[in-house]
Amino acid sequence: MDKTFISVVMPVYNEEKYIENCIDSLLLQDYPQECMEWIFVDGMSSDRTRELIGEYIEKYPNLIKLLSNPNKTVPYAMNIGIKEATGKYIIRLDAHADYNKDYISKCVYYLDTTDADNVGGVAETKSKGFVGNAIAKMLSSRFGVGNSEFRTNGESGYVDTVPFGAFRREVFEKWGGYDERLTRNQDNEMNYRIRKNGGKIYLSSDIKLSYYCRDSIKGISDMAVKNGMWNVITMKLCPGSMGVRHFIPLAFLLSLIILPIAGIIYHPIWWLFALEMALYFALDCLFSAKQASGLKEFFLLVLLFPIFHITYGAGSLKGILKLFSKEYR
Repeated sequence: MDKTFISVVMPVYNEEKYIENCIDSLLLQDYPQECMEWIFVDGMSSDRTRELIGEYIEKYPNLIKLLSNPNKTVPYAMNIGIKEATGKYIIRLDAHADYNKDYISKCVYYLDTTDADNVGGVAETKSKGFVGNAIAKMLSSRFGVGNSEFRTNGESGYVDTVPFGAFRREVFEKWGGYDERLTRNQDNEMNYRIRKNGGKIYLSSDIKLSYYCRDSIKGISDMAVKNGMWNVITMKLCPGSMGVRHFIPLAFLLSLIILPIAGIIYHPIWWLFALEMALYFALDCLFSAKQASGLKEFFLLVLLFPIFHITYGAGSLKGILKLFSKEYR
């Protein structure tokens, strides 16, 4: 039986550290290369990303295309790639990842055999170095990221979102492309729009990838601030597209600010604040002990969880302030 022709679309920007590993994992896919096209859309990289992709194009000229994205952000890149794509299914991938050899074939299988409009899999978070490995464990913990099923080895079934996603082409024909206003959260918004219009999103534990997270405390803190900020902006621009879990760090940070101040006026509130801190510290230690492979990593995780939660909440506060700016009023 003839295989379905599919298009892989991958936004890239300054990915020289990851792009070769990513493409090498795609070259190992068990899906026939003659039934695929890989479209890389570059946001005007200033490193060797384009050069490295060009080396692969020389070897696989009928497989790989490289397009330019002068607007740089992911939704612009996706819309450029989708417009160029000729496949029945469009599989959105990320360069910060590598993919099991049956990743594409499993995506096609579940699009063929379910009524889902978008399917995706489970992401194993990885990194490099002692700090990076601890960060990866934090991002794989329910205490770290809540009920994000694809990060915490969720079971197969219909869900609200999946990482990246493999789409039926008709999704974009019926409901439009990616929202180009969103520097982040464009996947959440796209999946929300699918669900709002009666479509379905399916997570399969058979579809597996490895995602490489930040490997420093500064890197993960910067990411948390940006994610927290864009959660608020996305909520403003696209009401309903963000879940409650995205704003729990903001509620936590506000409690750290408001409860001690309120305690000055009404002293019993300090007991409530003390109880919150005790419960948080107990959960911090419990999940750190569960994830850690040694005492040194345990203490690093105990530090990482609050850093991540507080910086994420601070990003959301920053987002609230941005809503009062002329750009978003």
